[in-house]
Amino acid sequence: MSDTPDEAAFVAALDRMSAAHPGLSSLEAGLLAALDLGLPGDSRAFARTFGVEHALVLRAVAGLEEAGLVAVTARDGRTQRTRYTTSDPGPSVPPAPPSSSA
Repeated sequence: MSDTPDEAAFVAALDRMSAAHPGLSSLEAGLLAALDLGLPGDSRAFARTFGVEHALVLRAVAGLEEAGLVAVTARDGRTQRTRYTTSDPGPSVPPAPPSSSA
């Protein structure tokens, strides 16, 4: 999967997201971290990539939408596949600290 970031980058983004939004569940933080790493906002693809039940991903997307952190852009009525994006134009994960290697 060429669209999948490496594990270390995802974990770092997840940690930053969790610190920036301490009230989020790990799954909600993971959805936002994935968006910031450039993964498409697609509930079915996220569920498949990370081995999470699609229903749980849909519930997390609904919570993020209710909190105003994502905007749902499309929903397939038959499969419930939901496409979403961050609701504000800026990054939702604070930038990574500069590397200390010189």
